[in-house]
Amino acid sequence: MIFVTLGTQKFQLNRLLKEIDKLVGNGEIEQSISSQVGHSDYSPQNFSVKKFLNEEQFNNCIADADIVIAHGGTSSIVKSLKLNKKTIVVPRRSEYGEHVDNHQEEIVGYFENIGSILVVRDIENLNSAIQKCESWNPNFIDWSKQNNLIGDIKHYIYNA
Repeated sequence: MIFVTLGTQKFQLNRLLKEIDKLVGNGEIEQSISSQVGHSDYSPQNFSVKKFLNEEQFNNCIADADIVIAHGGTSSIVKSLKLNKKTIVVPRRSEYGEHVDNHQEEIVGYFENIGSILVVRDIENLNSAIQKCESWNPNFIDWSKQNNLIGDIKHYIYNA
Protein backbone atom coordinates (compact mmCIF):
# COMPACT_ATOMS: atom_id res chain seq x y z
CA MET A 1 0.00 0.00 0.00
CA ILE A 2 1.13 3.54 -0.74
CA PHE A 3 0.16 6.25 1.73
CA VAL A 4 0.09 9.81 0.37
CA THR A 5 0.18 12.61 2.94
CA LEU A 6 0.01 16.28 2.02
CA GLY A 7 -0.14 17.84 5.46
CA THR A 8 -2.71 20.15 7.00
CA GLN A 9 -1.55 23.64 6.08
CA LYS A 10 -3.81 25.69 3.81
CA PHE A 11 -1.92 24.94 0.62
CA GLN A 12 -2.70 22.56 -2.21
CA LEU A 13 -0.40 20.03 -3.84
CA ASN A 14 -2.61 19.18 -6.81
CA ARG A 15 0.25 18.38 -9.20
CA LEU A 16 1.17 15.36 -7.06
CA LEU A 17 -2.42 14.12 -6.88
CA LYS A 18 -2.85 14.55 -10.65
CA GLU A 19 0.30 12.53 -11.34
CA ILE A 20 -0.72 9.71 -8.99
CA ASP A 21 -4.21 9.70 -10.53
CA LYS A 22 -2.68 9.41 -14.00
CA LEU A 23 -0.30 6.61 -12.94
CA VAL A 24 -3.09 4.63 -11.25
CA GLY A 25 -5.40 5.21 -14.21
CA ASN A 26 -2.93 3.89 -16.77
CA GLY A 27 -1.91 0.92 -14.61
CA GLU A 28 1.61 2.07 -13.75
CA ILE A 29 0.75 2.10 -10.04
CA GLU A 30 -0.89 -1.17 -9.07
CA GLN A 31 -0.65 -0.81 -5.28
CA SER A 32 -3.64 0.44 -3.34
CA ILE A 33 -3.52 4.12 -2.39
CA SER A 34 -4.52 5.63 0.94
CA SER A 35 -4.33 9.39 1.19
CA GLN A 36 -4.66 12.45 3.38
CA VAL A 37 -4.77 15.44 1.05
CA GLY A 38 -5.48 18.39 3.35
CA HIS A 39 -6.45 21.50 1.43
CA SER A 40 -5.75 20.17 -2.06
CA ASP A 41 -8.83 20.54 -4.21
CA TYR A 42 -8.12 18.11 -7.05
CA SER A 43 -10.55 15.17 -7.03
CA PRO A 44 -8.84 12.02 -8.33
CA GLN A 45 -10.81 9.68 -10.57
CA ASN A 46 -8.77 6.54 -9.83
CA PHE A 47 -8.34 6.53 -6.05
CA SER A 48 -10.19 7.92 -3.06
CA VAL A 49 -8.97 10.67 -0.77
CA LYS A 50 -9.60 11.89 2.74
CA LYS A 51 -9.04 15.54 3.49
CA PHE A 52 -7.89 15.03 7.08
CA LEU A 53 -7.17 12.14 9.43
CA ASN A 54 -7.00 12.11 13.18
CA GLU A 55 -3.64 11.22 14.71
CA GLU A 56 -4.50 7.56 15.23
CA GLN A 57 -5.74 7.15 11.64
CA PHE A 58 -2.67 8.95 10.32
CA ASN A 59 -0.27 6.79 12.33
CA ASN A 60 -2.09 3.62 11.23
CA CYS A 61 -1.84 4.62 7.58
CA ILE A 62 1.90 5.15 7.87
CA ALA A 63 2.34 1.88 9.78
CA ASP A 64 0.40 -0.04 7.11
CA ALA A 65 2.22 1.53 4.16
CA ASP A 66 4.99 -0.02 2.12
CA ILE A 67 5.81 3.40 0.66
CA VAL A 68 4.97 6.87 1.96
CA ILE A 69 4.72 9.74 -0.51
CA ALA A 70 4.78 13.04 1.36
CA HIS A 71 5.11 16.77 0.91
CA GLY A 72 8.30 18.25 2.35
CA GLY A 73 6.98 18.93 5.82
CA THR A 74 9.25 17.88 8.66
CA SER A 75 6.53 16.14 10.65
CA SER A 76 5.40 13.94 7.76
CA ILE A 77 8.97 12.97 6.90
CA VAL A 78 10.03 12.27 10.48
CA LYS A 79 6.90 10.20 11.30
CA SER A 80 7.51 8.08 8.22
CA LEU A 81 11.20 7.60 8.90
CA LYS A 82 10.61 6.74 12.56
CA LEU A 83 8.65 3.74 11.30
CA ASN A 84 11.43 2.88 8.81
CA LYS A 85 9.22 3.46 5.79
CA LYS A 86 10.55 3.99 2.30
CA THR A 87 9.69 7.65 1.80
CA ILE A 88 9.34 9.66 -1.38
CA VAL A 89 9.08 13.41 -0.89
CA VAL A 90 7.70 15.99 -3.30
CA PRO A 91 8.63 19.40 -1.88
CA ARG A 92 6.04 22.14 -2.26
CA ARG A 93 7.02 24.90 -4.68
CA SER A 94 5.95 28.53 -4.45
CA GLU A 95 5.75 28.90 -8.24
CA TYR A 96 2.87 26.39 -8.25
CA GLY A 97 1.04 28.15 -5.40
CA GLU A 98 1.88 25.29 -3.05
CA HIS A 99 3.55 27.44 -0.38
CA VAL A 100 4.77 30.97 0.23
CA ASP A 101 8.41 30.06 -0.44
CA ASN A 102 10.59 27.07 -1.23
CA HIS A 103 11.80 26.27 2.30
CA GLN A 104 10.80 22.62 1.91
CA GLU A 105 13.76 22.24 -0.45
CA GLU A 106 16.08 22.91 2.48
CA ILE A 107 14.31 20.40 4.69
CA VAL A 108 14.32 17.62 2.10
CA GLY A 109 17.90 18.43 1.12
CA TYR A 110 19.14 17.27 4.50
CA PHE A 111 17.27 13.96 4.46
CA GLU A 112 18.18 13.36 0.82
CA ASN A 113 21.87 14.04 1.57
CA ILE A 114 21.98 11.33 4.23
CA GLY A 115 20.14 8.86 1.98
CA SER A 116 16.96 8.56 4.05
CA ILE A 117 14.44 9.70 1.40
CA LEU A 118 13.99 9.90 -2.34
CA VAL A 119 13.12 13.38 -3.59
CA VAL A 120 10.99 14.04 -6.66
CA ARG A 121 11.45 17.58 -7.92
CA ASP A 122 10.10 16.94 -11.42
CA ILE A 123 6.69 15.31 -10.95
CA GLU A 124 7.18 13.26 -14.11
CA ASN A 125 9.86 11.30 -12.20
CA LEU A 126 7.40 10.05 -9.57
CA ASN A 127 6.84 6.65 -11.16
CA SER A 128 10.61 6.08 -11.42
CA ALA A 129 10.96 6.83 -7.71
CA ILE A 130 8.15 4.41 -6.85
CA GLN A 131 9.82 1.71 -8.95
CA LYS A 132 13.18 2.42 -7.32
CA CYS A 133 11.65 1.71 -3.90
CA GLU A 134 11.46 -1.99 -4.77
CA SER A 135 15.24 -2.38 -4.52
CA TRP A 136 16.26 0.76 -2.60
CA ASN A 137 17.64 0.41 0.93
CA PRO A 138 17.27 3.77 2.67
CA ASN A 139 19.74 4.94 5.27
CA PHE A 140 17.36 4.87 8.22
CA ILE A 141 18.11 7.26 11.06
CA ASP A 142 19.19 6.15 14.53
CA TRP A 143 16.55 8.06 16.50
CA SER A 144 18.39 7.47 19.78
CA LYS A 145 20.70 10.24 18.56
CA GLN A 146 17.84 12.68 17.99
CA ASN A 147 19.62 15.69 19.53
CA ASN A 148 22.50 15.22 17.11
CA LEU A 149 20.00 15.01 14.23
CA ILE A 150 18.37 18.33 15.13
CA GLY A 151 21.78 19.99 15.28
CA ASP A 152 22.76 18.43 11.94
CA ILE A 153 19.56 19.69 10.28
CA LYS A 154 20.04 23.21 11.64
CA HIS A 155 23.65 23.20 10.47
CA TYR A 156 22.65 22.00 7.01
CA ILE A 157 19.88 24.59 6.61
CA TYR A 158 21.89 27.54 7.85
CA ASN A 159 24.99 26.62 5.85
CA ALA A 160 23.36 25.44 2.61
